[in-house]
Amino acid sequence: MGEKRISDEQLVEIIEAAIFVAGKPVSRMVLKETVLEEFNVSLKRIKECLEVIEEHYSTRGIQLIKVGSGYRFQASKNLSPWLGKLFQDKTPKYSRALLETLSLIAYRQPITRGEIEQVRGVAVSSHIIKTLLERGWVKGVGYKEVPGRPALYATTAAFLDYFSLEGLDNLPSLPE
Repeated sequence: MGEKRISDEQLVEIIEAAIFVAGKPVSRMVLKETVLEEFNVSLKRIKECLEVIEEHYSTRGIQLIKVGSGYRFQASKNLSPWLGKLFQDKTPKYSRALLETLSLIAYRQPITRGEIEQVRGVAVSSHIIKTLLERGWVKGVGYKEVPGRPALYATTAAFLDYFSLEGLDNLPSLPE
């Protein structure tokens, strides 16, 4: 831990620039251990600076948001009709079966493939599980202590990041 002192203005500038250039979400701890390692800065002070940055961008076209693995800048959602024109690639289309499987894992984790099949009433394709694992949205988190010891699946920080969620408690409520 560094001993140098830094003004609030400089700290905000460094944090803002670090998140901007990182290319992926950055946590407070990563900021403290990398770009701020030479300074005597607490996690609380970093959080306060993040709140200043968040407030500064709240009325702009870019916003600072907190997702599962840290903070990132992203365009305001209300600008997507115009910004979407910049991207010629089509967003991947996911099958209903894949989205149902992902939803069950997100809401009922940890869950086995057999439990997913029981709720859905149909077999879960190996391709679906493979796709979710390759995207990094789910991972195996152990094995259920029953005969056959089936794998248990749960969502990852990449899932939270992709869907702009801070945590699982930010998932939409299920209908009755």
